[in-house]
Amino acid sequence: MKSLIKLGPAGVPLSSEKRDTASGIRKVAELELQALEVEFVRGVNMSLQTAKEVGRAAKENNIELSIHAPYYINLASEKKSIIAESKKRILDSLERGAEMGARIVVVHAGYYGKNRAEAIRMIADACAEIAEKINRNGWNIVLGIETSGKQGQFGPLEEILDICAKIKNCAPVIDFAHLFARQAGNIDYAKILEQVKQYRHLHCHFSGINYSVVGIGKGNERNHEPIGRPPFKPLAEELLKRKTDITIICESPLLEQDSLKMKKILESLGYEFSK
Repeated sequence: MKSLIKLGPAGVPLSSEKRDTASGIRKVAELELQALEVEFVRGVNMSLQTAKEVGRAAKENNIELSIHAPYYINLASEKKSIIAESKKRILDSLERGAEMGARIVVVHAGYYGKNRAEAIRMIADACAEIAEKINRNGWNIVLGIETSGKQGQFGPLEEILDICAKIKNCAPVIDFAHLFARQAGNIDYAKILEQVKQYRHLHCHFSGINYSVVGIGKGNERNHEPIGRPPFKPLAEELLKRKTDITIICESPLLEQDSLKMKKILESLGYEFSK
């Protein structure tokens, strides 16, 4: 049994003449990529009807969809109003994801603030509440908690795995660039994949990244860059060795160009993408 690997951009490809999501999906298929992450990062501005149409386009073109929820989320805020607004943004994203047949909604869960342990507890409680609503509404979708690239932001893989182990409908989302930045330029792909080996399918992000060092083995991300640092080829080799099922969303500024670069690297290692 071989790996099942899907690649695609975070958002509508740069080369798509029309900037709507359905057109972006068709462009992804034309490029012979397999996935697209719908970007709600500035807000959930898609109607349920449009979500259905997006899902139809994805099904017709055999493209796997995911969603990135808005950036303006903090499930560990000191203000109850911010937590309530954050939950609403996540649930609105999940509802549209369910309508379009998306696999997962990716979320940056929050910030530690003054009390790290309390923040983790608050995030876990909020995720459990959201997961229960997924179940109650019969939505066939997963809440994805993404690893983060800053020390003050919730998101080391170990803390995410602790929450996901206890909550159904909740899964880790590995952003390899974020972990590389958070660890000040260090990354062990084998260790990471070993930590998540119980998951049948992984949803991940990849790009290059710029970061600042803030301590021994500690860094903060600055911005995403074209792929190069961290290197992709060692990850590709590890994925093929382990026969990992994975979707990799490219968050590089070059989007589909770097998605195709990753595809070329995998093919050079002998991987054959399904036609």
